[in-house]
Amino acid sequence: MPEQVPSPFKAIQRVDYTVIFVRDMAAMKGFYENIMQFTVTRTLSADWIEYQLGPNTLVLSRPGRTATDPPVPAQTAALQLAFKVGAEQVDACAAELEKKGVTIMSGPTDHAFGHRTVFFRDPDGNLLEIYAEI
Repeated sequence: MPEQVPSPFKAIQRVDYTVIFVRDMAAMKGFYENIMQFTVTRTLSADWIEYQLGPNTLVLSRPGRTATDPPVPAQTAALQLAFKVGAEQVDACAAELEKKGVTIMSGPTDHAFGHRTVFFRDPDGNLLEIYAEI
C-alpha cells in the first residue's frame, strides 16, 4: 500500500483575505467606511482598498485587478458576509443601520441553532449579516 503523504492544504489556518469585486466603488467605499465604520488600512490603488477586521483583510476591488471576470449582474448577490459581534450588539447594530437609512431585510432574530442575526445588503446587493452566538 502506498504511503499517504499529508496534503499541503492541511497547512491552511484561516481565510486571510476576502475580496469583494465591486460594481460601484464609490458607493461601496462610502458604505463600508461611513455606514459600517471600517477604517481603511491600505489603498493600493483606486481599484483596491483594504480594511482590517480582526485577522481578516476585507478588500474592495474592481474586477480586472486580479481576475478578468465580468461583474455579477445588478441586483444579484455575489457573496454573503457574516460579521460577528457580542450578543448585546446585534440590536444596537440594527438600530444604527436603520438610523443611517440602510434597509433591514430581516430584523434581529434568535435562531434555534444558537445565533441572533440581522440581515441587510450593501450597495452592490451583497447579503450582509451581523450575528452573535447566544
